[in-house]
Amino acid sequence: MVEKPERARVGDQPRDATEREWEVFVREESDGRMRYVGSVTAPDADVAYEQATKLFAWFAADVWLCPTDAVSRYSTHDLDEEAEPKPLDTGEEPRTIE
Repeated sequence: MVEKPERARVGDQPRDATEREWEVFVREESDGRMRYVGSVTAPDADVAYEQATKLFAWFAADVWLCPTDAVSRYSTHDLDEEAEPKPLDTGEEPRTIE
């Protein structure tokens, strides 16, 4: 059995941003998988797209942007002083590392 990580929900406050934050996902090839690559700060989706393309996705087939405030973040890292632990109920499901 493996000990389950204790994660806490990270607050919904921007990470010291003065504008809206956007999470960036790219698919490098049309048949590839979508993967998270980072975040940008921008006033709207069009500006976020321009920034994301310059930083992360020059050759990507697809770029997806998601407003950070629409994402629920959970982490084992101490990112938020007000975060409360959210245990994962796995019932009787065993967990192992191989």
